[in-house]
Amino acid sequence: MPEEAHRARGREIVKVNSLLQMAEFVQHLHPVWQALIRAVLLVIPSLLLLIPIIWWERRLLGWMQDRIGPNRVGNITFSQTSKMVPGFLHGKKFRLFGLAQPLADFGKLLFKEDITPSAIDRIIYFTAPAIALFPAFALAGTIPWGPYTSLTPCGDVNIGVLYIMAVSSLGVYGIVLAGYSANNKFSLMGGLRSSAQMISYELAMGMSLACIVMASGSLKPTEIVAAEHGPLWGFDFAPFCWFENWNILTPFGLVACLVFLVCMVAETNRAPFDLPEAENELVAGYHTEYSSMKFAVFFMGEYAAMFAYGLILCTLFIGGWHLLPIRFGYMSHAYPAFGDVWNMLDTLNGSSILAPVWFVGKGLMVITAYIWLRASMPRLRYDQLMSLGWKSLLPLATANLIVVAIWILATKLASPLIGWCAVLVSAVILYLLYKTINKLNTDKRVDLASREIIMVDEPPRRREVEMVDTAAAPS
Repeated sequence: MPEEAHRARGREIVKVNSLLQMAEFVQHLHPVWQALIRAVLLVIPSLLLLIPIIWWERRLLGWMQDRIGPNRVGNITFSQTSKMVPGFLHGKKFRLFGLAQPLADFGKLLFKEDITPSAIDRIIYFTAPAIALFPAFALAGTIPWGPYTSLTPCGDVNIGVLYIMAVSSLGVYGIVLAGYSANNKFSLMGGLRSSAQMISYELAMGMSLACIVMASGSLKPTEIVAAEHGPLWGFDFAPFCWFENWNILTPFGLVACLVFLVCMVAETNRAPFDLPEAENELVAGYHTEYSSMKFAVFFMGEYAAMFAYGLILCTLFIGGWHLLPIRFGYMSHAYPAFGDVWNMLDTLNGSSILAPVWFVGKGLMVITAYIWLRASMPRLRYDQLMSLGWKSLLPLATANLIVVAIWILATKLASPLIGWCAVLVSAVILYLLYKTINKLNTDKRVDLASREIIMVDEPPRRREVEMVDTAAAPS
């Protein structure tokens, strides 16, 4: 076993060294070439992952709703008699479980007749799909996929979180312009719904991200990830020093993560917040008048935005590219008897070529949460959507920001323990204050008299009852 462990460790070192050599080679290139390589490493994987994401949604929805999803397209069956087929492949069947279905759909939309309405604003009509697709790829421009700064992120700017908020607000322009340019009342209503939805939920999203910025002390996603790799809750003693300080493991970080999760579902117009494309009342919403590839571009932008938001969630709340919230590097120094084991686990946890794999895997877990919500929850009414954003999420995120500010002040003035005690006291006070204000603002409505409405006639009595009644009747 020790020899096998050393060999595995050696293979990992070779992989890490090769990746480091690639990173150093890129670092010595001209800045233009560096930017081009980083952009390619961002866009190409995102485009390639759209196909399995679409397939995974359709398969998972089919399993959750007890129906058959795509399972035929892509199956390969070799002939039993053809001489062109090797003997060991005669009659063999290989199943891809419908993985080629998204490619078939893409081919169908590519060759489908492109219908353009006559009474449209042509410039805006053709520009809107491109505007809807662009922010989805620009969102992940400041997100690091691994520890190699010369390869990722595409731009490690000092205002990374502000950049994310600014670009996320641009996604609604493509939807609004698509609804406006189509000269269709249903499309226009879908675009207006999307704009109101974005304004309502972007405020709560900004408050939730402000909590993380204050707690980490930086707007750069790379520095936020580095702060998440510190000791849990800021304590330097066991067992807290064994674990990483992922923001989702802190009380205020968990609240901010839940708020951000709901807001990003609303920002991407996904169920149960898919009111801009409510087919039961708006035909198809903002893309009613679009067909062929223009119609497909909107959905490409939607799935790309889902994946980008998933990566943002993983970066700011779930430790970035690390697989487990365990400080294996610290364990190797604190417990040197098992130093080789801790170093190997640290390499596998996120310090090697596997870091982008763990990061993308976390993003796909967020996509699974998107699909789970779509399969489980019905579409909200519009008043429910507005009430959730303004009356619940925004006050909760604001109160959470106040708690974070109190925690930072108490920790700097005293100690981390006093800071967490202050967090508990302030959270209780804010909760009681919220309940008191909510109780004072409750409308006293007059209870109406109960009424009963019979929608159908009374069902006929059973044959046996009728026969007994007939026998008992006087002759």
